[in-house]
Amino acid sequence: MSDQVREIAARVRVLREIEEISSEKLAKELGFTPEEYDAWESGNADFPLGALVEIASRFNVDLAELVSGETPKLKTFSLTRAGKAPEVRRRPAYAYWNLAYTFQHKKAEPFLVEVAPDSESKPLNLNTHPGQEFDYVLEGRLLISVGGHEMELEAGDCIYYDSSEPHGMKALGGTRARFLAMIM
Repeated sequence: MSDQVREIAARVRVLREIEEISSEKLAKELGFTPEEYDAWESGNADFPLGALVEIASRFNVDLAELVSGETPKLKTFSLTRAGKAPEVRRRPAYAYWNLAYTFQHKKAEPFLVEVAPDSESKPLNLNTHPGQEFDYVLEGRLLISVGGHEMELEAGDCIYYDSSEPHGMKALGGTRARFLAMIM
């Protein structure tokens, strides 16, 4: 695993140890299996973005701090210039850019997400995380599955869903797809 994955895992482990909660108890509390949580915290597997959002919320830390090790400082507004958002790599077919990384105590996590064009030939990779999600397609076409329902979305389409339902997406048509994702 990458250094970033190991650093995130170490920060999560420290937060858990400070509160003197076992990994098994935390996994159960957040709705993950102890095996998947232990793989994440050991650095043997990468935390899904939704899991990091839940862990950050559980320990009352900002997601940006959990991912980067730096504390957001802004309270009134956060301006992110085009092309300047930090990239957060979570899965090979996806690239995420954190659009409000400098704002503290956010009520939602906004991301620009890009799905690689080669994802069409791969099976849909499903994940779950507590909360809700809103996705707005900016360009390209996406096949999205939520709770076993598959839908095709194109630029201008949006979807709001319970993200505790298994969900995932892939680019269609041999071109990348980009969308805004709001995780709450």
